[in-house]
Amino acid sequence: MIRTQVSLPQDEYEAAKQHAARLGISLAEFVRRALRTALPADDSQPWMHYAGMVESGDPDASRHIDDAVYGHQG
Repeated sequence: MIRTQVSLPQDEYEAAKQHAARLGISLAEFVRRALRTALPADDSQPWMHYAGMVESGDPDASRHIDDAVYGHQG
């Protein structure tokens, strides 16, 4: 991963920090997600267009992916 520095006006920085906190993610993750949304999809990997589009809100969703994908079975 490459580390970079970005300069923001104070109000944009505060708004981004607050929004990231509401989402329960770091400011860095918020910026990465925003960039993924703004950048065009990589046509060499069409399935990547859908990566990250589904969020359950459950930080352990990857441990029970069938429930996340198919709904609770039982």
